[in-house]
Amino acid sequence: METSRAELRSESERVCHAQADPCLLQARVLTKLLETEERYLPNRGALSSLQQEIQPHMRNRVACWMLEVCEEESCEKEVFPLAMSYLDRFLSVVSLEKSRLQLLGSACLLLASKLRESRPLSVNSVCAYTAHWSRPEELRTMELLLLNKLRWDIAAPTALEFVEHLIRATSLARVKEQVVRKHTDTFIALCATDGEFTSFPPSMIGAASLAAAVTGLHAGQHGHWLLHRELTDQLAHAIRCDPECLRTCQEQLEAALQARLQPAHGRAPPRADKSGEQERSRTPTDIRDIRL
Repeated sequence: METSRAELRSESERVCHAQADPCLLQARVLTKLLETEERYLPNRGALSSLQQEIQPHMRNRVACWMLEVCEEESCEKEVFPLAMSYLDRFLSVVSLEKSRLQLLGSACLLLASKLRESRPLSVNSVCAYTAHWSRPEELRTMELLLLNKLRWDIAAPTALEFVEHLIRATSLARVKEQVVRKHTDTFIALCATDGEFTSFPPSMIGAASLAAAVTGLHAGQHGHWLLHRELTDQLAHAIRCDPECLRTCQEQLEAALQARLQPAHGRAPPRADKSGEQERSRTPTDIRDIRL
């Protein structure tokens, strides 16, 4: 039986990660990222006017499926936001039938994993997550079309690339850095799944996610609002934007999180099995083919 990627990931001796390079956190690197990010932003106006069949909720549903595939396969955290960048840029220039949206998402995952993973996703494994509705030859063809429409310019900066720079640029306590990073990563993934954030540059998504994470962790503490304002000002200065614009993005992000956490109207709570435990949430292998 073929060993799954998740099982391979559990064997830490087989997974190699480079050590942090302090040279990559210098101010000139952040400056270059800020200069580059605008080139990779999708044209949201073109995206909404060009697509005749694909509606925002379809894009968000496929995004959630892509995120679950990344989680199931234990992909590096950079894979998902990069794949969503590819998907939104492609939809900004190509009119696509809704029946091919999951195929496009599969190609974006495949391509992003090749750029960010030491062991990329395989064509067959990605097709399996669609219940083999997508065939390997179709996926390879879509991948080539994706590369062509992106002009082979696929090294797009994501919000995650700004987080380390922003942590260093602020007065965050080092003892909580790991907790802050984890919460920030969650907010960034939320932004990637929500089409309302496609027009925000990655630097603002990263800064707003970091501010939201820190604010949430310090909620209720003495001087909470003062800390929030000082942090937002520091982050806005680091990414060269108006602090009020950053606060607006953060408020929108926090509102999106609250909406996501609220139970759907009229939905029954998860059923418990005989042992009293709640049923597990559905995995990508449960979802598989997404019929839009």
